[in-house]
Amino acid sequence: MSNLHRSSIEEIKQLQWLQLKKQLIYLDLHSPFYQDKFRKSVTDVTKILSYDDFRHLPITTKEDLQEHNEDFICVPREEIIDHVTTSGTLGIPVSLGLNEADLQRLTRNELESFKLIGVEKGDVVQITTTLDRRFMAGLAYFMGLRELGAGIVRTGSGLPQLQWDSIERFRPKYIVAVPSFLVKMLQYAKDNNIDISETSVKAAICIGEPIRELDYSLNTLGKRITEDWNIDLFSTYASTEMATAFTECEVHMGNHSQPDLIFTEILDDDGRHVKPGEIGELVITTLQNETMPLLRFATGDMLTFTDSPCTCGRNTQRLSSVMGRKQQMIKLKGTSIYPQNIIEILTNFKGLDTFVIEARRNDLEMDMITVKVPDNVSLERIDTLTEIFKSRLQVTPDIELVKKEEIELLRSPEEKRKPEVFRDLR
Repeated sequence: MSNLHRSSIEEIKQLQWLQLKKQLIYLDLHSPFYQDKFRKSVTDVTKILSYDDFRHLPITTKEDLQEHNEDFICVPREEIIDHVTTSGTLGIPVSLGLNEADLQRLTRNELESFKLIGVEKGDVVQITTTLDRRFMAGLAYFMGLRELGAGIVRTGSGLPQLQWDSIERFRPKYIVAVPSFLVKMLQYAKDNNIDISETSVKAAICIGEPIRELDYSLNTLGKRITEDWNIDLFSTYASTEMATAFTECEVHMGNHSQPDLIFTEILDDDGRHVKPGEIGELVITTLQNETMPLLRFATGDMLTFTDSPCTCGRNTQRLSSVMGRKQQMIKLKGTSIYPQNIIEILTNFKGLDTFVIEARRNDLEMDMITVKVPDNVSLERIDTLTEIFKSRLQVTPDIELVKKEEIELLRSPEEKRKPEVFRDLR
């Protein structure tokens, strides 16, 4: 796989087309859901001879996966050896299964992701994400690092004191973490006089939250981390449904795809392919997947892409950070915005260490946004924040002062595996 990244663009496309054809035939033979879909759309997969033919196949939605979950299973139930669920960001978590071949594919995916970043055999990596709670990613990191031959420190999520103690004890070179948790670790270090200037950590592998703008520069969250901690930040993008990661290389100019494991399309609202640099919805087809393969699955994630060769020498397609979910777009007083637009302003607002954004609809079915901030923020600072919203977004969400404890409970509900900064209650 490593050599594939440096193959010519034409060679990458040829290999990907071969894998795509294999997956189509596999679905036609083994997937009850896609057999029915092919029958209803009068599709003969043997006559799909080009990418243009492929792009006429129907889209698979998250609702399809939710409502017909069992019909996506392509292997006997006794072959499924790992059961996982999605995080449920936009609703009830979706169940997914993996057989032995899929676990090996997942291992290969993370092995190549870590190699892209520069992790080598013998490096120590601290994983601050859970390996339980039906979470695919934690297990994937562990298996990929084992295959690579790296040392692993499994601290799990939360507990800043344990994280710093583990860094001191085991001297990891890399740390895998949600970026906002790194901010909490830095605050804990400051409050407890921990000198972070001489730590062994050289880089953080950031998951679950964007740390870059669409032009690949660090966003406010990324800058906030690096201003206090002189480490390199690597962006990644992944989801449970696609069981594949897109990962930055050393030049930090987009998340490289793994073309033998996934086929990507970035589409506009009419299903047409957008141009490089334009925002569209990521639609994926999993490759070399046996248990629950997905064909033209609409992720809901809005981003940009580039097909131009990377200065690192790799020729694989690169994706930007996700700017928001398609379903999460907000029409506030006639202006279209994504939660990330609001998050950027709040993260950059000095003295504001926590917040929650809530979206609702009023009696007229119009979108309303409330930003909850701690009640120790002065009214003068609230006026300043309002002016910033007005100048940056042209609209102003409602701002509500609540107890900090209430915000923390909203941000970290027991049933969720990741912090929930944006709550969509529409």
